[in-house]
Amino acid sequence: MKYNSSTRILMVRPAAFGFNEETAANNFYQKRLDTRQEEVIRLAQSEFDAAVNQLRKLGIQVEVVEDTLSPVKTDAVFPNNWVSFHEDKAVLYPMYSTVRRRERRLDILHQLGYKEVLHLEGFEAKEQYLEGTGSLVLDRVHQVAYACLSDRTHRAVLDAWAKEMDYELVVFEAYQKVGDSYALIYHTNVMMCVGTSFAVVCLESIRDAQEREKVKRKLQANGKQIIEISEHQKNAFAGNMLEVRNPKGDVFAVMSSSALQALNAEQIKQITQYAKPVALDIPTIETIGGGSARCMIAELY
Repeated sequence: MKYNSSTRILMVRPAAFGFNEETAANNFYQKRLDTRQEEVIRLAQSEFDAAVNQLRKLGIQVEVVEDTLSPVKTDAVFPNNWVSFHEDKAVLYPMYSTVRRRERRLDILHQLGYKEVLHLEGFEAKEQYLEGTGSLVLDRVHQVAYACLSDRTHRAVLDAWAKEMDYELVVFEAYQKVGDSYALIYHTNVMMCVGTSFAVVCLESIRDAQEREKVKRKLQANGKQIIEISEHQKNAFAGNMLEVRNPKGDVFAVMSSSALQALNAEQIKQITQYAKPVALDIPTIETIGGGSARCMIAELY
């Protein structure tokens, strides 16, 4: 059986975690805390270390790379946005935030043994972006990429990526309520997750009925049971989960504690048919960084 998950993952231990003003422009999940910066970094590192230990106890191979102190990289704990790994290559992505572009490190690719690299960073000169598996939710078995358009997910880069990687694109717009209006969701992996046999998706965020039906049809055609979540649950990062495995073949759905708490009993039961839920306790990382468990993981193949 082919799985849409990996047994080996990359995680980057943060050195200078903090609030990023640039990303806050369109990441409405970020919030400031009235906490000293030194304490914020300590809390983020503690949450990170506990998450790594939790995943390793499940038998998942976690490759931990230390973030470098200079230059300062407030979001280094989220490597899935600047790189994705595939069986024959790694891909480097164009990033919306100039601060986040510092996260791209060729030394990590070399350390992990990836010699062939697809460079898409040049699109930054055109202000066109694609932020890794934040922008792209991949069905690697069927080579389908789901992507909701936003300031961080540009159609031109999507097309270039799909041509190079030989993937079919399912492109749509997804919205979240911000005050009294609606704004595009900045990353696709906020509102959906695709596993081997299931998909967790906030369908109500896709406001266009035809686009919503298009996403549903493609997921079902590729054998996914759709587990629908509400906007409220999405806002608790219930869509931001990732299927991973250990070498024994045990399958897990990694999410945050807030995500698991937001799910109801029936949704948890549905997920458990395919993967054991694993909740990482990462409140500081979620609140200040505006990203959750899935964002902390880059799958290695």
